[in-house]
Amino acid sequence: MTLSEKQESLCSQSKWDFSGLKALFLNCTLKKSPEMSHTNGLIEVSKAILEKNGIETTDIRPVDYDLAFGVYPDMTEHGWEKDDWPEIYEKVKAADILIIGSPIWLGEKSSVCTQVIERLYASSSDLNENGQYAYYGKVGGCLITGNEDGAKHCSMNILYSLSHLGCVIPPQADAGWLGEAGPGPSYLDPGSGGPENDFTQRNTTFMTWNLMHLARILRDEGGIPAHGNQRSEWDAGCRFDHPNPLYR
Repeated sequence: MTLSEKQESLCSQSKWDFSGLKALFLNCTLKKSPEMSHTNGLIEVSKAILEKNGIETTDIRPVDYDLAFGVYPDMTEHGWEKDDWPEIYEKVKAADILIIGSPIWLGEKSSVCTQVIERLYASSSDLNENGQYAYYGKVGGCLITGNEDGAKHCSMNILYSLSHLGCVIPPQADAGWLGEAGPGPSYLDPGSGGPENDFTQRNTTFMTWNLMHLARILRDEGGIPAHGNQRSEWDAGCRFDHPNPLYR
C-alpha cells in the first residue's frame, strides 16, 4: 500500500519507538480470500502506517476459517464438530492493537462481524497474570466501508463491544468510507474517490496513530494498573473501598 504524501510526512517525523508492538486486523468481510475486499483496501492504509513505524501486523479474514456459532471459547466442547476460533484467539491474545473491519449491510455491521464479537466475548472471562480480564491492556479500533449510511452506527456498536470486553479505546478510534447511497462504486472500484478522500484518509491516519500511542503507553506502563479491577481479588473478598456494608 502506498501512503499519501501527508501520511509519509507523519511517519518520517516520528520520534517514538513502537518496536515490539503487534497489531491484528480482523477483516469481517463476507468474501473469502483471495476475492477483493473493499474493507481490506482501507485496512491496508492503516496497516502501512503501522508497519512503517516498526509494528508487526497480521490481518485475517474470519470468513476463511471454520467458525462455530456460540459464546464458548471452543465450541467443539458444545456439540460442534469443528471450530477454528481457538486458533484466531491465540492471535488476539498476542496483539497489543486490535482493529475490526466491517462492510455495511442494511445499515449494520456484517454478520461475520457479529459472530466475531460473540466469539471475542466467549473469552472475556479469562484472566491475565494480574487477575484482570484478558483484554485489559489492549487497545481497540474499527474501520468501516460501504455504499450506504451506517458507518457511525457500526462504529459505535463495535467500539462499545471492545470497550465492554476490556479493551481501551483511544480518541478518534474509528474511520470509514461511504460511497453514494444505493448501488455504485465501492472503496476500491475505479472512480470511487475513496482512496483520495481526504476525510477518510485523515481519520484513518489519526486512528492509527492514536492506537499506536496508547498501545505504547500501556505496554510501557505494564497495562492498566491492577487495583480495583481484579476479578480474582474480588472473588477472594477484596472490595476495593466499595461503600455498601453488605459487601464488607
